Amino acid sequence: MALAVDTGSGSGTGTGGPRRAPVKTRLRRWTGLLYISPWIAGLLIFTAYPFAYSFYLSFTDWKGIGAKNFVGVDNYTSMFTDDPLFMKSVWNTAYYTIISVPGGMILAFFLALLLNQRVRFMPIFRVAFYLPSVTIGVATAVLWIHILGPDGAFNDLLGLFGIRGPNWFASETWAMPGLILMSFWGIGQNMIIYLAALQSVPQDLYDAAEIDGANSVQRTRHVTFPMITPAIFLTLILGIINSFQTFTVALIVTNGGPNDATTFVLLHIYNNAFRYFQLGYASAMAWVLFLLMLVFTLIQFGLARRWVFYQGEVTR
Repeated sequence: MALAVDTGSGSGTGTGGPRRAPVKTRLRRWTGLLYISPWIAGLLIFTAYPFAYSFYLSFTDWKGIGAKNFVGVDNYTSMFTDDPLFMKSVWNTAYYTIISVPGGMILAFFLALLLNQRVRFMPIFRVAFYLPSVTIGVATAVLWIHILGPDGAFNDLLGLFGIRGPNWFASETWAMPGLILMSFWGIGQNMIIYLAALQSVPQDLYDAAEIDGANSVQRTRHVTFPMITPAIFLTLILGIINSFQTFTVALIVTNGGPNDATTFVLLHIYNNAFRYFQLGYASAMAWVLFLLMLVFTLIQFGLARRWVFYQGEVTR
């Protein structure tokens, strides 16, 4: 009895080539591309093109008008050899990041623990603590100018304890701490992330730890903290990236002063680009800032394998 052999299974035509997708499938693909085409166009025009063009400008001397003079790597070398303010702005940004990011994460974590309790009117409390984080940046800056002013509310509070508060934003010593205090105004975003992570921790783990005799502190340390490490990792990455891009508060509140004590890298880039019209040099600094953020992010992803735990992950 002879067996029938299908020699045309590759394409349906006997040629062995790839089979074309059905007409309906191709139509759905083109329809999907049509729907997302505005987003693709926006990505290419407003993100990809400026990204690539700024890289080209970083090797030129350009005032914003006129010819672009190619200068090679002079912009990159001069920022380390001829521009002491650049290194100072890097230090200011690092100082701000080292204190504001961990400090904000710690405050947001303990706030999330408090807001994770089952008490009356808890949704109102959660909304109240989250709302400040969605306040417009300029409005927040103006508000804190009054709070940390010489006769502001914060100094009045210190006066109740016999402490004479400084003129925060006019002092080279206290201007940066003042901006760091301002950064804690937005901890509501991290608080929401931690709160969602806390509510996803299985209750069975708490029950098992309690049976083993663990108190509340031990349950937090050995159960809660390991289970929400993905949320902590997320807020750490976002916090570092956002702190490296601090701009609005420094521009509105201190304008980089006094004596450049609050000049961040992004503010220094802005000044060179739109005040001194050194767009080529500003582009070079922008790329250095991008590389710094990329390096720190990659380092964090490399270290994450040692302390971030994902549920369902198999450890070999």
